[in-house]
Amino acid sequence: MSDHEEDLPPVTDRLDGRVALVTGTGSPEGIGYATARRLVGLGARVGIVSTTRRIHERAAELGATGFVADLTDESEVGALNDAVSDQLGEVEVLVNNAGLASKASPEVLRPIAQLSLAEWQAEVDRNLTTAFLCSRAFAPQMAERGWGRIVNLSATAGPVNALPAEGAYAAAKAGVAGLTRALAMELVADGVTANAVAPASIYTAASTVAELKQGISTPMGRPGRPDEVAAAIAFLCSPAASYITGQVLVIDGGNSVREAIYI
Repeated sequence: MSDHEEDLPPVTDRLDGRVALVTGTGSPEGIGYATARRLVGLGARVGIVSTTRRIHERAAELGATGFVADLTDESEVGALNDAVSDQLGEVEVLVNNAGLASKASPEVLRPIAQLSLAEWQAEVDRNLTTAFLCSRAFAPQMAERGWGRIVNLSATAGPVNALPAEGAYAAAKAGVAGLTRALAMELVADGVTANAVAPASIYTAASTVAELKQGISTPMGRPGRPDEVAAAIAFLCSPAASYITGQVLVIDGGNSVREAIYI
């Protein structure tokens, strides 16, 4: 073992005392909520964010601290940065989960030729701009401390495959993958890693019948669960993932591997 290796911290999945921020955690059945719960269990001091005051109910359930912010708004992200620093301390772990569709804010489903500029911009803002603004706000303090984790929520749609009428969503999620890789290279010398997870069909409160059918058609024969995605995110947030950066982890029950469906 080299002298340099001897100086490295021990491999652990614990986050005791670390400050973590998880965005998009308003739904108790969503990936963000499951992730926040797991990070709390690993010892982190967790802040959670959504666009409505229901976040305070989620925070009370989790033992976390809730913040209300529109993460597509640059000024609100700046105010969030100040609020989190005041109440919890500087963020060391950032999970950019905001952007997934919900019943209150459904995904725009329209062929590209019929998509308005406003609809395109809304999908890109919700799924990509939020990750950009939060990463830009919180990455510098991680770099200054010499340690940090950024995990972004991409999707199989975009980086891996695409479906008709989801062009804006696919473009945004492919953009998340590109953003993740760029962050990884810009921050690697500062002890900060940046990775993404790319779920496919996950059974949440916002799941449509079509999405659930897609999950049933996977090699595993079912959609994924938020806890299964959260487990992968939590690992990438941990000190144990110290040699992983710039990666996109596909979580799709093997669907992208299968070449054809055999009956």
